[in-house]
Amino acid sequence: MPLTQAESVIKNIIREIGQECAAHGEIVSETLVAFMVKAVVLDPSNGFNMDRTLMKSDVQKLVKLCVARLLDNKNPSLDTIKMQVYFDMNYTSREEFLEEHHRVLESRLGSVSREITDNRACAREELESLYRKIVSYVLLRSGLGSPTDIKIVREATAALQSVFPHSELGTFLTLTKKDKERQLKELTMIVTGIRLFNRDCGKGGEGIDDLPAILHEAIPATTQHIDSQLQIAQDQVYRYTAILEKVTKNPLMSKELEPYMLKEALYNVRQYEVFLQIILSDIITCAQEVEIMIKQLGAQLELLKSTVKSRTAIPTSQVFPIFISLASLWTSFQDETVLISVLSSLTSHLEPFLGAHELLFPDRIMQSLLDDVTVKTDVCRIKEHMEDRVRLTDFKKLEWLFPETTANFEKLLIQYRGFCGYTFATTDGLLLPGNPTIGILKYKEKYYTFNTREAAYSFAENPEYYIGLIKEKAKKNAELIQLLELHQQFETLVPYSQVRDVDKHYIKPITKCESSTQTDTHILPPTIVRAYEWNEWELRRKAIKLANLRQKITHSVQTDLSHMRRENCSQVYPLKDASTQSNREGSTGVPKPQIYIAGLRGGRSKTTHAVKVNLTRAVDET
Repeated sequence: MPLTQAESVIKNIIREIGQECAAHGEIVSETLVAFMVKAVVLDPSNGFNMDRTLMKSDVQKLVKLCVARLLDNKNPSLDTIKMQVYFDMNYTSREEFLEEHHRVLESRLGSVSREITDNRACAREELESLYRKIVSYVLLRSGLGSPTDIKIVREATAALQSVFPHSELGTFLTLTKKDKERQLKELTMIVTGIRLFNRDCGKGGEGIDDLPAILHEAIPATTQHIDSQLQIAQDQVYRYTAILEKVTKNPLMSKELEPYMLKEALYNVRQYEVFLQIILSDIITCAQEVEIMIKQLGAQLELLKSTVKSRTAIPTSQVFPIFISLASLWTSFQDETVLISVLSSLTSHLEPFLGAHELLFPDRIMQSLLDDVTVKTDVCRIKEHMEDRVRLTDFKKLEWLFPETTANFEKLLIQYRGFCGYTFATTDGLLLPGNPTIGILKYKEKYYTFNTREAAYSFAENPEYYIGLIKEKAKKNAELIQLLELHQQFETLVPYSQVRDVDKHYIKPITKCESSTQTDTHILPPTIVRAYEWNEWELRRKAIKLANLRQKITHSVQTDLSHMRRENCSQVYPLKDASTQSNREGSTGVPKPQIYIAGLRGGRSKTTHAVKVNLTRAVDET
């Protein structure tokens, strides 16, 4: 069957079931009907084949079964499913709620903002009307009073005029639309900060509720109410669990108690307990945030007072950031107030889904069932087996985790919401809390806890068998899919409240163990030259010191008191023989000059004619 045709058939079935229930005076939502259709189809006792196309007779049978279950007002199983659907449709995480709340506020202010940003006022009357719209926008956005109250409007107008006088409207109109929106938001923050400061000084604050004081009273009251409801629910859980334990030991009682739907009642209260714990956790987070914000608010007001003091003119760069911080803190107080109100309302709307318990189990019947039964709390059950721990030597191929060996032990996502899977599979659906100190079994990247060591050993012998049993039991009681967080086995029935926690499935344990390492102090021989000196002035000083020592001598004296007491020694430079050579003998061979002069004695003529003859041999001939 094509997908679009299948969707059309399912929608027609859901519509027909809704009409049948309405004809019997029961108004049901489409979400509840869709969940019931899937639950009926999953139940193997109803004989529907998931792989075969539904025939007309199958559709009629499906409609009949769904209508019968939806009209059975005395069935705790139906109450549990209704509770799950209601919680899934109305609960969101803190971050998503605040994001959606701010988005809704922005959408409501959209029309007012557009009237201001799209305005093209020119005349005086138009400008005055525009200014009044800005004042209304500031009041609506801040949530500090009604824009129809004259006193509040006057106070807000005075605060706005101190930072944005009428003369600035001309400049405002020349801005782009985005700049106008940004300036409107900034003006709202500043005006809100001014009004909060005036309220703290006792000079204004008309229409501003004392949110810190309101939250200071509302949070403890809400917490106390949820605690009391949680205690009542847990007491019921402990009684139902004790009775079911007695039934498992006496099979004859099982037939007698079958009309009372004791298991379904236990699942109903367990689911209610889980939802209360989720809400209580969010309220505790609110209380912590409010405590921090109250301190920040006091600090900001004190800072503002010390900045302002008695001065008449203060630079805007000093006070505007403080005003904006005050307004931001007050917005957070408003968010926490709305969140507390929503969580409180959600808690009160969950209580009607417990109505079947008083009809099925009046006090007289409960007292008779509790005869010779010891009612134990979850804490007592855990303490009974604190010392019974899994021995790692008994398992070679399976991995077990313990608190002292796992750093993020508390953050691990335990299967079946922390209940013992083995007990649930072998005792026809009894829910007993698992004891993590016994040991957490890691099997195919999933983590399982058990209420006793024997249960852990039995489950570890064949995990796939017991996981299959649990899945089959969940098909018969569809409320177990959300209660035990079996969304991976039934992907078509994943509630929103579990989709948001999908990241938790990827948390892996960080194991710890005792270990030690040893290294040599110095693997390689040291290469540090201790006598090295990088400073040339230090080198110069040492050179001068050594040069001076060469000119010094050491003297020693003795006195009558020190005579023969000790020997003193000193070190000097010893004398040494040294020689230098300055001259040396040498010889060279040169030719001997032989020059002769002829004619010195005269001759026949009166004039003397001398002749010089050089007979010296050349140097290279010697």
